[in-house]
Amino acid sequence: MIRRRGFTLIELLVVIAIIALLMAMLLPAIQKVRAAADRMRCGSNLRQLCIAAHNYHLDYNRFPPGVYLMPFATAPRFRGITLFVYLAPYLEQDNAVKGWDLVDPLNNTQLPTPGAGSRTATKVPVYLCPSDQIDTNPVDTGSNRWYALTSYGGNGGSRSYDPLLAANDGVFFVIGPGSQTAPQGKAVRIEAIHDGTSHTALFGERSHTDPNNDAAAGTVVPPSGQFFNKMNNVGYWANSGGRLAAGDVTMSAWVPINYRVPTPPAATFADHERRVNAFGSLHPGGANFVSADGSVHFVRESIEPEMLRRYCVRNDGLVEEIE
Repeated sequence: MIRRRGFTLIELLVVIAIIALLMAMLLPAIQKVRAAADRMRCGSNLRQLCIAAHNYHLDYNRFPPGVYLMPFATAPRFRGITLFVYLAPYLEQDNAVKGWDLVDPLNNTQLPTPGAGSRTATKVPVYLCPSDQIDTNPVDTGSNRWYALTSYGGNGGSRSYDPLLAANDGVFFVIGPGSQTAPQGKAVRIEAIHDGTSHTALFGERSHTDPNNDAAAGTVVPPSGQFFNKMNNVGYWANSGGRLAAGDVTMSAWVPINYRVPTPPAATFADHERRVNAFGSLHPGGANFVSADGSVHFVRESIEPEMLRRYCVRNDGLVEEIE
């Protein structure tokens, strides 16, 4: 009779230890590959946004405005149309904006059905970075008005938020009769990018992760007419009501890439304003941008503030080579 010898306990433990060691060695590599793939997909999204913006320019001889804002007699007293609404048909997202009410944009929060079924609540995949951590999308902002989020924003120049203080020296900013800085302004034509399309940002990323900001949102009282939102309530691609919509669809070089709000209780409302301006991502070390010539760049968060400002300002005669 042949006796079969099984594993001893020690041999079994050794095998388990070897497998665990191999898993520990492989896991970081798998995570790096996944992170690299997400970064590439994000860059592809940005390139598509750039192509859409140029195709819009071919049709209208200008890029879309950051927000076209209009005044109304009743609250919300300002209502607008964002650049991502204008770009959607050029991204094969016609259904997302089909029948969009351009006369009273707030109606789009209730059509074709109120709430999560509204046009403004539509999630658009090309507007989302796979690395961006968003807890809830779309978001119920109250009064049964829902908005879906985007991980990207147009280049607003040296400062984009608060729109009352916007520099309007990027590519996208607020125009229209409701604009507080450029009521007679025009959307930017490519000829107005005097520093060159290869030296000027067109779109960049926004990160929705900032625990300090979110903690301070529950304690810091904002000035009248302002809002201290958690980051999951910033970045509505189709914000249709309120004068602050520029903060959802544009960002700027006013603060460093991946700027974060200080730890409470040190956090202030001014820190939140800075955070709304900030480009950033969860890609390690920086964020993806696309220049106005269509080239995608990963810009390190360690870039000098002046170099970032030069990259975002379209017409100061100072250029920055982005590798």
